Amino acid sequence: MSDAKADKAADGGESIFTVIVAALANLGIAVAKAVAGLISGSSAMLSEAAHSVADTVTEVMLLTALKRSDKPADEEHPLGYGPERYIWAMLASIATFVGGAVFSIYDGVHTLVAGEELGDPLISYIVLAVAFLLEGYSLRTGVKQVRREASRLRVPDTYYLRHTPDTAVKAVVMEDSAALIGLLLAAGGLLGGQLSGSGVWDGIASCLIGLLLVYVAWVLGRSNAQLLIGRPLPPAVRSGVREELLSVPHIVEVLELTTLIQGPDEILIAAKIDFRDMATAAEVEWACEEAEAQLRERFPSIRRVYLDPTPGQAQRLRHGGS
Repeated sequence: MSDAKADKAADGGESIFTVIVAALANLGIAVAKAVAGLISGSSAMLSEAAHSVADTVTEVMLLTALKRSDKPADEEHPLGYGPERYIWAMLASIATFVGGAVFSIYDGVHTLVAGEELGDPLISYIVLAVAFLLEGYSLRTGVKQVRREASRLRVPDTYYLRHTPDTAVKAVVMEDSAALIGLLLAAGGLLGGQLSGSGVWDGIASCLIGLLLVYVAWVLGRSNAQLLIGRPLPPAVRSGVREELLSVPHIVEVLELTTLIQGPDEILIAAKIDFRDMATAAEVEWACEEAEAQLRERFPSIRRVYLDPTPGQAQRLRHGGS
């Protein structure tokens, strides 16, 4: 196995592990929150249960995305299945919105309008504390992967998380962060109800949890939509690609450069290149091979490089072209 394929397999395995940890944590937490919510009569706890169910569904979809997008290219899909992960990740963000946000806001508004009978909150506090520990461990797993990848690419952690095409890891980190905030909101709602004897605080907490999930679903949905439409490499990386191409002998100018992210470790490069006028066909072929080798060495995620020999402006003028 080549180094590039080995790195891709390792990164894919790490992403799968991160998602599995999050899925198992959320599944157990969802059941516990639902039981605690029914016992205590807390709408915020029921909203948190819906939150965890939505997160579990999300992780199942992300696992499907990771598996299906990893299939090799074939005759029907010559560029591979990489973009399929973004379709499933988009569905996952919709699940977060429908399964978590809508239910939480509805339940919160219903509580504010109709009120609720408060039960014993002790079991809810215990569940929230355990859930906080489990969600914290899941978040720690995702953050460790983000830091490792950011360090490898020599970029800040927040920059990597904002721009990474690995939406599975991004989803886990964002959802687990939202889960921790949601747990604090639920605890605040319970405490407010205890101190005031009113379910208003619980309803407010439920609505805030719903709004938090709306934000997470919107950010993840937008990220996946951009990647499905076709997102280029960041400007700094595009400059590096152009610089690498111009360092190859016989290449005079990069007339047009197109970059496309097809997956976390699948980048396509296409460029119109002006070669030295006196270069032979063999020298042009050699330059193309050398350019591809240099690009892959500097940017291991580049999988496909297409270079199109194109006359430069000076040559067009000499031959009367436009």
